[in-house]
Amino acid sequence: MTNPVIQCRDVWKVFGALDAAVFAQIRAGTASKDEIQDKYSCVVAVADANFSIAAGEIFCIMGLSGSGKSTLLRHINGLVAPSAGDILIGGENIARLSRAGLRDLRARKIGMVFQNFALLPHRNVIDNVAFGLELRDVPRPERLARAREMLKAVQLEAWEDARITELSGGMQQRVGLARALAGDPDILLMDEPFGALDPLIRRQLQDQFTRLCRDMNKTAVFITHDLDEAMRIGSRIAIMRDGRILQTGAPHEIILSPADTHVAAFVRDVSSKDTLSAQHVMSRVAPGEMEQLARLPGILPDTILSEAARLAARENQDLPVRDGSGAIVGVLRVSEILTALAGRGQYAQN
Repeated sequence: MTNPVIQCRDVWKVFGALDAAVFAQIRAGTASKDEIQDKYSCVVAVADANFSIAAGEIFCIMGLSGSGKSTLLRHINGLVAPSAGDILIGGENIARLSRAGLRDLRARKIGMVFQNFALLPHRNVIDNVAFGLELRDVPRPERLARAREMLKAVQLEAWEDARITELSGGMQQRVGLARALAGDPDILLMDEPFGALDPLIRRQLQDQFTRLCRDMNKTAVFITHDLDEAMRIGSRIAIMRDGRILQTGAPHEIILSPADTHVAAFVRDVSSKDTLSAQHVMSRVAPGEMEQLARLPGILPDTILSEAARLAARENQDLPVRDGSGAIVGVLRVSEILTALAGRGQYAQN
């Protein structure tokens, strides 16, 4: 990965009275999180976190309550300082920024959307969206024009004069997203933003969010406890437990090859047939196989596995995978479909 937008290198966060000797023992990794709390009255919130995020990625961090995902998110905009390690934004170590520099980073490069919306009830919709620009002393005509652009982007342009209390939960969350986008940040930090919404509204906002990130070229760190949500929107996913990142990978990598039994338990109920596509499980064309495959109907790389299985059953044979120009880029074998549907990897059946 070249020139990552965000890097976390060997990041630790331990809450409590911490001296060098205690921290050395914690870092040695010989005691569990509960044992450390009992022995040292310290809470390990983040333990040796390492990852890099490229421009345009939606990087999902997920885990159970208390796994450290929200604490890790707050390191990225400097709301929490690490006990050890470095957080780099655009190659710059944010621990070395002055208070003014950190405020400028949050105002200009990072937008944050909260689960509880964090809107101002005494202001109307457009003034909520423009609030961050107001804090940056952007002239009122300019900030209102920008706010209207963002309201149009989230399909709320007809509600600019409404009070926040007049909006539904889904609409309020879209106002929060518009406010985060108004300052044109490079990075969006999303702390379980759709968790309190009804399933249908949540799905609509997931689609809208991914479209906006793609169209506006935003890099996002998205916290969720919902694996289906992470699988749906994430370019890559990091799964945490007790402050540690257990596995990082693309959705299909985590489904097909869970790193341990804890990750396997997370993905056990994920529907492979609706999450994986042909490109995730296809293999290379064997020598001498191309001529036969060329005579068969093909499927596109992004064909979901359930549709690919239906077509393979109808043809009763392996299927060529063709790109947009019709060239064969791989072969999807019936055996691969069955393996993917049954689960794969050392821990997949545990």
